Amino acid sequence: MRTLLLLLILSISTTRGQDTAEQSDAAGKYQPKPSIVITKYGSLRGVIEALSNKHLQPVEMFLGVPYAGVPLGSLRFLPPGTPPQWKGIRTADHLGPVCPQRVPDISNETEALRRMPAGRYEFLKRLLPFLVNQSEDCLYLNIYAPAGSK
Repeated sequence: MRTLLLLLILSISTTRGQDTAEQSDAAGKYQPKPSIVITKYGSLRGVIEALSNKHLQPVEMFLGVPYAGVPLGSLRFLPPGTPPQWKGIRTADHLGPVCPQRVPDISNETEALRRMPAGRYEFLKRLLPFLVNQSEDCLYLNIYAPAGSK
């Protein structure tokens, strides 16, 4: 699986389409547009996110990028294969599913705090919304890069 991950990362070329032009935001600052990255599996368009800290530059995100084939049915317990190729430009703007896991029940705060420290409880409260979409088809990468980088 590590080999497939490295192959996908290494196959992302720095070739970018004409969509890399900059655009003005509401404050008149120039913001780069999401670029199109070409991989051997197909083209990806990321999204640009301005961070809440004014000292940090915007980040270009490619979310939910498949790095292996879907391990369902007869492929369930076999090593993952290569991901399918796609035509056109795939918009990588949402997180893929997470692998199935059992999370502690924290619906009753008083009872949960008897079983775990307050810090773990607070962490789980922030984490649980990201664990709603679970699937055995969970072989996806989230790639982050400085916006406008080559």
